[in-house]
Amino acid sequence: MNAEGRRQKAEIVRRALVALYILACATAASACPVCYGNAQTPLTKSASNGVLFLLGVVGSVQVGFVALFFSFWKRAKSLQQKREQFHIIDGGKSQ
Repeated sequence: MNAEGRRQKAEIVRRALVALYILACATAASACPVCYGNAQTPLTKSASNGVLFLLGVVGSVQVGFVALFFSFWKRAKSLQQKREQFHIIDGGKSQ
């Protein structure tokens, strides 16, 4: 095994050890004390309302993008229909 192969193997082992360390410490940092407490406190209700508000904002922005692209599609379709109304006459002579 050459030096490059050993370095790659050492990097894989190092990354695996870091991932295992993060997984082992994740249980201690899984939730804040507010989340462990009563679900009916004003702080928890406010956090839930904030999440719902932000979901509404994201949803309205997405609806706006859909409406924008729908209007682009309709404009392109009407422009294409207007262009198809005109016919090119060869050499300016009618047939």
